[in-house]
Formats: sequence, structure tokens, C-alpha cells
Amino acid sequence: MEKMIGFVGIAVLIGIGYLFSNNRKHISLRIIGSALALQFAIALFVFKTGVGESALHAATRGIEHVLEYSNAGIAFIFGDWATQNIPLNFAIRVLPVIIFVGALMSVLFHLGIMQIIMRVLGFVLRRVIGVNGVESLSASMNVFVGQDSAPFAVRPYLKDASSSTLFLIMVTGMATIAGSILAGLIGMGIGAQYLIVASFMGAPGGILMAKLIIPADKDEQDATPSAVKIETTKHANVIEAAAVGAAEGVQLAIIIGATLIAYISLIAMLNGIVGGVGGIFGFEGLTMQTIVGTIFSPIMFLIGIPWADAVTAGALFGDKVIVNEFIAYSSFIELGEGAMSDRASTIITIALCGFANFSSIAIVLGGVGTLVPERRAELASFGLRAVLAASLANLISAAIVGLML
Repeated sequence: MEKMIGFVGIAVLIGIGYLFSNNRKHISLRIIGSALALQFAIALFVFKTGVGESALHAATRGIEHVLEYSNAGIAFIFGDWATQNIPLNFAIRVLPVIIFVGALMSVLFHLGIMQIIMRVLGFVLRRVIGVNGVESLSASMNVFVGQDSAPFAVRPYLKDASSSTLFLIMVTGMATIAGSILAGLIGMGIGAQYLIVASFMGAPGGILMAKLIIPADKDEQDATPSAVKIETTKHANVIEAAAVGAAEGVQLAIIIGATLIAYISLIAMLNGIVGGVGGIFGFEGLTMQTIVGTIFSPIMFLIGIPWADAVTAGALFGDKVIVNEFIAYSSFIELGEGAMSDRASTIITIALCGFANFSSIAIVLGGVGTLVPERRAELASFGLRAVLAASLANLISAAIVGLML
């Protein structure tokens, strides 16, 4: 029964996207159908075939093994603290991993390895789904480097890009997650295999919702080049690339740490206020999570989460949309084992994996808006719709995975 509800949920989510479409007559059923089919294909491959399960296991173990090398640097700086099982040692066990992965990704880009991977993924998206070269490359970049860096790869094409293409760049950035953030989440204890699947499914899912809400007409699609060149930052050598990547990782780690301190404290204060007011009216123990969870609970049920876990899952998804994914996953971990069923835990892990939140609007305006300042107002007008589209994309991925469980 829960699996059948998942099909209904997918239809409802696509229906919501259709309701918000600005040009329904130009919606390409070929693109929408192909993007959805690719999401299903990814899930079927990794969850229902022996080869796919083995490949996912190998990729998961490989990533975890690479991340283990960060322990050497962490131990050098923090000494015994790094080897002790200190509860909630986020600053020691998670943030340094982000710095390490930032340096590693920068080196891989300098050596040209990441460009090869992204060209292959971009080619698959372009051929299977039918999007243009700028859109496919941007979507593939977002799987690895995130919404703040991916637009630089298609910088020469942004000025003349159609509104549909610009919107797709925003949505795929919010529907996926950067490699450095993924590493940080793995360091927190989130299942690597589900994060990997969610991030790859987020690319076609983002394309689906972007082309549903702001579709391109045929002339716009044909006017955009089918093949594009990847723009990357040039470094003198591997040493400089690693240093620059580490510096960028430090900035990201500081931002994440500061955000967590601020928002967790603010949420605690709000819960105190809400609980006090609720107690006056007889609602003992009322929290913001309970309110938000109740609002999102029907959607959680529709994507296949058992009703008993729907409010809890809805609260986590609300944390993700209102604040960010780190806050949501932190709340998820704090629940502890057994707080939700295994099925609900897996589905919500997929649903939370993306940058679809209100703060991402500012990140996009600061990133893409700097590259094409003349289109900043247009980007701003897309903001809320981009968050909606990316959120729907993440929920569709979660519903599809729920069908495989």
C-alpha cells in the first residue's frame, strides 16, 4: 500500500509543478518523460540489480576510504581529540573533512579528471533527456561542485542564455549537493550510499521540474549550443590548486559552523517562546518542529513515509527548506536510532539531500548575479519558484526510492 501511495505522490508533485508553470503549451513531454525515466532508471539500477548494488557499494566504500585520509590532517591539528569518541564533535570530525575535500576537488580539476567525468555525465543528460549543452553541463557540474561554483563553468553562455536555461541552472544547483557538503554529511554519519544516489537523481529531477515550471520554446532550445567548453580556474601547479581549494574549504567550513551555531540557538529560543505560548493554551511541549511537521506531513505520507513518521519527517523537511540541509540532518541525527522506521529514515535521507532552501536564493544571486549583473533582477524573480522546483525534485527522488524499498 505504501508503495502505491508513492506513485500517487509522484503524480501530485508533478501536478504541483504543472500548476506553477508559466507556459504550459511549451512544456516538452519528451524532456519531462525522459528526465523522470532517468530518475527511475538510476534508482532501479542501484537498488534492484546486482551490478548496480555492487557499483553503489564500491562507490560508497571508495568515498569513505578517501575521506578516511583526512584523519591524518585532523589528528595532526587536534591531536588526541581527533581519536577520542567525543559526542557531537562536529568541529573536529566534520568541518575539517570539508577542507580536505575542497583541496582534493581543486586538484582533480587542475589535473582535468573532473572535467572528463562531467563531460560524460553531461553527454548522457543531453542525449537521454534532450536538453542543450549549457543545461546538461551545468546540471552535471552541480552534482560535484555545487550551486556557487557550477555557473562559472558556463560563464560565457550566461549573458545570452534563455530564461528557461537560467532557471534550470538555478534549480539543478538547488536540487543537488556539492561534493564537499556530501563529505561533511558522511562525516556526520549520514548513509553515504543514499547521499550518492540522491545527488545523482537530483540532476534529472531538477531538469524535470525546471522545464515543467519555466519551459523553453523550440526557438530558444535550438538557439543554445549543443556542445560547450568547460571554463575552469587556472592554477600554476598542483600545490597551488590544493592551497586554493583548502582556502575555499576553510571559508565554507567557517560559514557552515557559524550558521549551525546561530540557527540552532535561534531555533531553541523560538521553541522556548512557542512552548510557553502553547502551554498557556493547553498545548504542552509545542515546538516549531511540531508545527512545521504537521504542515508537511501530508506530503511526507504521499512520498511513501508511514503516517506514524510523517510529522517527524515533515519537521525535518521543514528545517531543510526554511534553514538548510545541515540543520535538517543534524536534527535527524539527534532523533537517534529507532525514532523513525527504516523505511521512513531512508526516504527522508533522500528528500533532504539538496540545497533547496531560502538562503540558496541569496547564494545564487551572489554567484550567478555577479557573472551576469544585468540579469540579477531576473534571477531574483526566479528565486521562490526555484526553491519550489528543487524541493519538488528532491521529493520525487525520495518517492521513487521509496518504491524500490
